[in-house]
Amino acid sequence: MRKLSILIVDDEKSQRELLRDFLRSKGHTVLEAKNGETAIKSVQNGHFNLILLDYKMPGMDGMEVLKEIKRINPEIDVVIITAFGTVETAVEAIKVGAIDYITKPVDLEQVLLILDRVVDRRKLIRENEMLKEELGKKGVTAEKFIYKSQQMKDLIDMAVQVAESQASVLIQGESGTGKELLARLIHNLSPRARKTIIVVNCGALQENLLESELFGHEKGAFTGASSQRIGRFEEADGGTLFLDEIGELSPSIQVKLLRFLQEREFQRLGSNVDIQVDVRIISATNRDLEMQVKKGTFREDLFYRLKVVTMALPPLRERKEDLPKLIDHFKEQFNKKNFKNKGLKPEARELLLNYDYPGNVRELVNIIERAVVIARGQDITTEDLPFKSSSIPENSSMKLSGTLRESLEDREKLLIDQAMWRAANNQSKAAEILGMSERMLRYKLKKYDHKN
Repeated sequence: MRKLSILIVDDEKSQRELLRDFLRSKGHTVLEAKNGETAIKSVQNGHFNLILLDYKMPGMDGMEVLKEIKRINPEIDVVIITAFGTVETAVEAIKVGAIDYITKPVDLEQVLLILDRVVDRRKLIRENEMLKEELGKKGVTAEKFIYKSQQMKDLIDMAVQVAESQASVLIQGESGTGKELLARLIHNLSPRARKTIIVVNCGALQENLLESELFGHEKGAFTGASSQRIGRFEEADGGTLFLDEIGELSPSIQVKLLRFLQEREFQRLGSNVDIQVDVRIISATNRDLEMQVKKGTFREDLFYRLKVVTMALPPLRERKEDLPKLIDHFKEQFNKKNFKNKGLKPEARELLLNYDYPGNVRELVNIIERAVVIARGQDITTEDLPFKSSSIPENSSMKLSGTLRESLEDREKLLIDQAMWRAANNQSKAAEILGMSERMLRYKLKKYDHKN
């Protein structure tokens, strides 16, 4: 575990010393403050990652101190310590900016769990900052990528690495997962960013029209060709050509594309003059190209030329961790677009979190925009969503696989995640929902490496 700089704020000396000695034994740097005024001075004069703050103290109480700390430095993580472990206290503190609360007598095992979360959270924040810095140096933003899951982080990291090369990239993924968005990010991060990225949907045009679209044609090349036309390859010279739905290419166009990838040249329709351009190819498909190769409908040599680097965008149902952030992002986006200020009822949020989204992010965007527009009240309700709880399978977030034990553990983890969300990460309340002891819940959270 990364070592933290921690401030303990408590008017009880014995409580401060207990926490101080325990945390120092774990290698953390610890300072103490016996009241709110001293704590605020310490925050003004020092640097802390975490503050353990007693709720009830003489003079300034914990809530007043919390507000002032957040005013001085919003990035400091604060955990409230209270003998009054009510949901109301926790909710009030979390609204002001606390990340969690613990009750007296303090459970040191719970403190360790909170420290793990703080370390993980700070690691994620730093990684995101580094990515933004790297993108910013290139004049690029990745704001359209909203994610929390490790698999999406790995994918964005890979995009950063791949962008510097000249290699052809094949992006695989279901419809609506954001393949064009990823292609644009790779282009914008690359040395070709000063030039354009040209997008062609290979499934949207008939074969003869697509060939002309890609390679251009000379005057009189076919009926209706009244003038010369520059194709997309020439337009993309120095930049990137993104070929979406690459699996729809006809055999004759596959041959021309393969020749370009091998020789870096092509001919316009109706011409025998070779044209050379400097174009990077990024392609995308929602089809199984390997299966098409086996069936003989897609050239094997072209397949391997296109997939020098392969990137797979996961469907939304396989990265449910990203849903809370995506829901909030799109809700705010469409509130702003439509001059509204719609909230989201908890039961509506739960429906959105449990739906499987066969149309992926594109479907989520449409659902949120529709809900913001049609919601009559101040908040979006279940009535504003195009599905009801009865249409969502009870195990929609869990795919049964492996042994019975593994399947049961998957189900248990899902139920714990849902309970923690419903309880706003209040462990006492979540334990009540699940019908287990708080100590048992803490054990399960640690076992399943639960993250907020």
